[in-house]
Amino acid sequence: MVEAHHHRPTLKQQNKPFKSKHATKSSLKEAAKGKVPRESPKASPGSKAAAQTRLNRRNNAKQAQTLKRNALVSATRLFNGVDGAPRIVAVIPLTEDISPRSAVSCLAEALDVPTDDCPDQGIWKMRADRFKTSLQFLSVPYKQMYAALDACKVADYVVFVLSSTVEVTSWGDTLLRTLQAQGLPDVVTLLAPNDNLDAKSRAGVLKSLLSFIQYFVPSQTRVFDMHTAADRLNALRSLAEGKPADVRWREGRAWVLGESTEWEDGVLKVTGVVRGAPLAANRLVHIPNYGDFQMTKIMSAPIPKTGKMEVEPVVLCEPNDDADSLVSSNDPDDMANEQTWPTEEEMQGSVSAPAESSIPDAKEGTTPKVVRRIPKGMSEYQAAWIIDEDEEEDGDEAGSGGEDEEMGDVQEEEEEMQDLVVEEDQEMETDSRRSVAFQDLDNEEEAKQLETWRNRKREEEDDLMFPDEIDTPKDIPAKTRFQRFRGMRSFRTSPWDPFENLPRDYARIFQFEDFKRTERGVRRRANEEPVIAEPGTRVTVYVRDVPQEATATANPVVLFALLQHEHKVSVLNFTVQRNTEYDGSVRSKDPLILCVGPRRLRVNPIYSQHTRGGGKGANNVHKFERYLRHGATSVATTYGPVAFGKQPSVWLRETDDPQAPHLVATGTFLNPDTTRIVAKRVVLTGHPFKVHKKTATVRYMFFNAEDVLYFKPIQLHTKHGRTGHIRESLGTHGYLKAHFDGPINQMDTVCMSLYKRVFPKWAQLWKEEGPRSSENMAMEE
Repeated sequence: MVEAHHHRPTLKQQNKPFKSKHATKSSLKEAAKGKVPRESPKASPGSKAAAQTRLNRRNNAKQAQTLKRNALVSATRLFNGVDGAPRIVAVIPLTEDISPRSAVSCLAEALDVPTDDCPDQGIWKMRADRFKTSLQFLSVPYKQMYAALDACKVADYVVFVLSSTVEVTSWGDTLLRTLQAQGLPDVVTLLAPNDNLDAKSRAGVLKSLLSFIQYFVPSQTRVFDMHTAADRLNALRSLAEGKPADVRWREGRAWVLGESTEWEDGVLKVTGVVRGAPLAANRLVHIPNYGDFQMTKIMSAPIPKTGKMEVEPVVLCEPNDDADSLVSSNDPDDMANEQTWPTEEEMQGSVSAPAESSIPDAKEGTTPKVVRRIPKGMSEYQAAWIIDEDEEEDGDEAGSGGEDEEMGDVQEEEEEMQDLVVEEDQEMETDSRRSVAFQDLDNEEEAKQLETWRNRKREEEDDLMFPDEIDTPKDIPAKTRFQRFRGMRSFRTSPWDPFENLPRDYARIFQFEDFKRTERGVRRRANEEPVIAEPGTRVTVYVRDVPQEATATANPVVLFALLQHEHKVSVLNFTVQRNTEYDGSVRSKDPLILCVGPRRLRVNPIYSQHTRGGGKGANNVHKFERYLRHGATSVATTYGPVAFGKQPSVWLRETDDPQAPHLVATGTFLNPDTTRIVAKRVVLTGHPFKVHKKTATVRYMFFNAEDVLYFKPIQLHTKHGRTGHIRESLGTHGYLKAHFDGPINQMDTVCMSLYKRVFPKWAQLWKEEGPRSSENMAMEE
């Protein structure tokens, strides 16, 4: 029996949808479902790819290859030939069982170059005739932190030497993180030779070390094994061929690594090859650990050649009238605001005349002018929100203004610097232990310091849970304790004059009207400088007024050329992020070491919030942060010499070991904005004692009626989002009645925010030495 034929039930006819001639854009977009038609580059008429034949494509590829080869040849022309500049290679061991000299000897063995005169520390030059270049090895011993940082700043290549038996300690980890933040050139990683390491276990060791170094330098693809001759030659080839990678912050800057130095009558003669950009005699040079200096002249220093006539050195350039001066800060003119003493006639006239005669009588039909006396140290701008009090209260306040201000200053400084003083005391004890001997503390002192440390940790946790909240003192009136603070209706939009009540340090700094335009002009003039020494030229730089101790160190002298105006001191702002591996407490105004560009400064920065997008906002007011916390980007503000470009910054904290600091934070230079206002906020809190709908009786915010009247104009807010104002004072114990914009409950907290502008401390040059000088310790206090 034949079965009947049936079609598949899923087969359905689908006609094409009707396309309207007047379809809207929304209907077409909905029909497309987000798909965008892509045309082939060969299908579009007139395109370059459509007209290309196979021969044309091959010709274009050949031309691109030729351009790349010519660019590489021009970039490496500086290093080619006998007279070419040597490639600077910094050799840094990461473990204590490795000698940099042994690593250099392994590399030299690949070319059969003797290493009898190779030092354990310093410079050693090697001719690599096979690669038609020369290498200049800069060896740094283990656990020389700052020498390693300076060596990597001038190096074309960095060689990290790892051990097969000893693990990298916390010092090596800190060094790698610091160099990663500072900016590294090309990196080559070596495995130091070890006679006890067999061939079977060598592969696993190399794999483990590669995984370790890739965490810090992801561009690494292999670790060269110094046990085999092939790896030695390949490692040397990677150093001697190709173009070294550019470090961003060194672009447009010149530096000289001193091959030999000589000091005579305050003039330091540094002989080396100019690297980077042209070296101008009109600009200043910076020597790490010693500061900025002027050049007297730059002379050529050709290498003497055997069998040929020696070339006499000639003066390449000398400074002219356009040379930069060493003036880094202004000298404040205290005579401009000097108050002159009155003459005897004026004093007699003031005594004979009554005090009320100085105030003119009001005319009939007009409202008498209320004379309001402003507290000492407060401008009219700050006192704009102070309520008018009767003349008797004003007289009392004016009479005790100086004493009250002094009491408020002392109380505020005690609160802000309590933990800082304790830490400085510990550092002073550390310095004394370095210089004299270890002194074991008794049980009471040990327990006291332990409790102080715990209190600081607890204080940071409390500030995180209850930000900016403080208790109103009972023994000091609140209007005296917070007389330098002000209320603001809106933190983001309320006006704040950036030039009022500035500290004395602001009279010393320089301000740029347009920093970006100034930077463009400086770089343009640097390219047009007529008095220069070209890169690749071997020169002798004469630097004057350099201390003789600069030549007493085992490390070579390095000269970093500064751009114009980079010696001027201003207010520097940096974006910073906490080091994830550092668990210590970092409070504003804690002493740190700032490494930015070639400089190292001793600073006491203050931290503030980083506005979204890096903008200034409506009033350029930014909230002060008491602590630098993990996981957020903050802005660190300090005084210091100006730096052009996006220079990386490294923030270190000193420890008992001068060569093993803690890496606290890393960041980038933001701008030298002197009008950036860092406002410290304090929040006074009160408890709603009795509540009736929108009205509440609040206690514990103040403790006398005068304070309630003094702070009456300032707006209140609650933690649940209500806003309100003080209506009146109740009783004599500081109770107040407040009205809010909505109903509140007794579980809420009433808050009042007060703000005060804060400033950093003056920075000093940091020198690599053991105990700190008494001048620096006094500066920190």
